[in-house]
Amino acid sequence: MPPTYFQTNEFTSAFQEIVDAYGVAKYREANPGVYTILTFPFLFAVMFGDWGHGICLLLATLYFIIREKKLFSQKLGDIMEMTFGGRYVIVLMALFSIYTGLIYNEFFFVLFELFGHSAYSCHDPSCSEATTVRLIKVRDNYTFGVDPAWHGSCSELPFLNSLKMKISILLGLAQMNLGIILSYCNAKFFGNSINTWFQFIPQMIFNHKVLFPGQKTTQLVLLLLALVSVPWMLLPKPFLLKLQHNEIELSKNRFLGNCKLLCLIESNHDSQGHEEFEFSEVFVHQLIHTIEFVLGTVSNTASYLRLWALCLAHSELSSVFYEKVLLLAWGYKNVIILIVGIIIFICATVGVLLVMETLSAFLHGCMH
Repeated sequence: MPPTYFQTNEFTSAFQEIVDAYGVAKYREANPGVYTILTFPFLFAVMFGDWGHGICLLLATLYFIIREKKLFSQKLGDIMEMTFGGRYVIVLMALFSIYTGLIYNEFFFVLFELFGHSAYSCHDPSCSEATTVRLIKVRDNYTFGVDPAWHGSCSELPFLNSLKMKISILLGLAQMNLGIILSYCNAKFFGNSINTWFQFIPQMIFNHKVLFPGQKTTQLVLLLLALVSVPWMLLPKPFLLKLQHNEIELSKNRFLGNCKLLCLIESNHDSQGHEEFEFSEVFVHQLIHTIEFVLGTVSNTASYLRLWALCLAHSELSSVFYEKVLLLAWGYKNVIILIVGIIIFICATVGVLLVMETLSAFLHGCMH
């Protein structure tokens, strides 16, 4: 087997296993595993946004990839074997973490002005530390990512919390919309116009009930449309399916003597999966689907806040290890204390941030 084929198969199968853990697509349906190749590592990186930690994760994973032929023949432990099996997934996770870390402007909680100088400057002689009250904008906006002036300011936590929370919600809505669009692609491919008009459209309307503040009229209209979309999803589809079933049965009885037409009708009937049509079962199934979608949309929207929560936890842990361990040891101006502080900082960073936080963000990313 050529190495390139093997590596490609290893790369795609890892993402497909994540998708199959929650459900397997039916025959000829759109496979969400293709989109997961981008969405999963990006959602992970939102929670693990630090380009210093991302570089460490990337270097560790490249070691597995470079020595993969030798490691295949060795017996690894359970944790190492799981890590080795997902090495290509972790590479993307690391690359996306570097990208989001550059956006957050975080490197082991050390400040770098990589993309030019800050747009703000402090002209107050008594300004001992950065505070947004004393900062004055003196140049154009910072080129890429969060302006360094926010780090260390009194408004850092409220500003970054608000920013990351809104990003998490918008990313969550975007991913849920992607799932609804895939359902439309399935309906169009199979020629199912009922699912298009009475499932895809009301779901898209209901899923866009969140807008920006200051648009009161639009929000009220969308809220009313969201309320209308619930019976829109629930009622028409079962009755239309019953009407289709009655028309098929009427055609079968009318042209019973024509074998060719009968075979054609039976073929269309079987392709839609209506061997024995039970209206009560179809109605209950649609009721369950509607309730599940409505409750799932609300709960999933709130669930995406975990991206913000874990991002905040990761940033605060980095702050604690940097300020309360490394800088504190540096302040004693003692070589022995400094060496001990560096060792503790490295062990805490590797053990907590690069192992436990990576596993936590990975598991939470799988839930989306």
